[in-house]
Formats: sequence, C-alpha cells, structure tokens
Amino acid sequence: MPDGQDILQGVIDTDRPVKPAMLRGWRCRCPNCGTGPMLRGYLTVRDHCPVCGEALHHQRADDGPAYLTILIVGHLLAPIMLYVFTNYQPDPLVASSVFSVGAVALSLYLLPRLKGALVALQWAKRMHGFGERV
Repeated sequence: MPDGQDILQGVIDTDRPVKPAMLRGWRCRCPNCGTGPMLRGYLTVRDHCPVCGEALHHQRADDGPAYLTILIVGHLLAPIMLYVFTNYQPDPLVASSVFSVGAVALSLYLLPRLKGALVALQWAKRMHGFGERV
C-alpha cells in the first residue's frame, strides 16, 4: 500500500504546465490542446473542447475575471487621468468622454481574456473537478 509521500509525488508528477495553459486561456483557446475555442459567445465557457474533448464545465470563474478587469483598468487609467488633468487641463466633458470610452473598450478587451486565463489556471491546478477521472 502506498504511503502519503508516494501519493503526493504522484500528484506532483501529473501537474499540468501552468504558463502554457494560461497563455492558451488568454487567447480564449482550450487549455489542453490550444486549438479549440474555449468560449461559446462572449463569456460563456463551452462544456467540452470541440477539438480534443477536454471537459471544461468544471470551471468556477464566477466574478474573478470582472474583479481583475476592474483592478487592471483602474490601475492603468488612474495615473493616465492624473497626468492628463495636471499637464494639459482638458475640458472636463471631453476628458470624461475620452476616458469613459477608453475604460469601456479596455474592459471589453480584457474580460474574456482574463476569464480564459482564469479557467486555464483552474484546469492546470486541477481545481474544482478538473483533476477527477471520468
């Protein structure tokens, strides 16, 4: 009968590579094969990869991608806004219009990519049922 050390070593040996999986997820591709689309629509994760058949329904991204998007957009735009207002003193209506469009555009770009990366991280770390044998 294997002891705890052997079981732990077996889990470590079967770890999936995190960086390639997250890069595939960033491209909204299957974290397993990298070719099949992960998303069906804008944010809906497919149940299975259409190319390799990897089960993706285990994902629990929930609000994580939205929080990360808000964090990144806020940290990028706040210093830019401060710089623009202190150095150029634009008309407030023009500045608010430009920064609003920029924030929405950046958020729409980042949200599906961060969701893909978060699902891929869960897949690589075998979280929420991704490690179970079916």
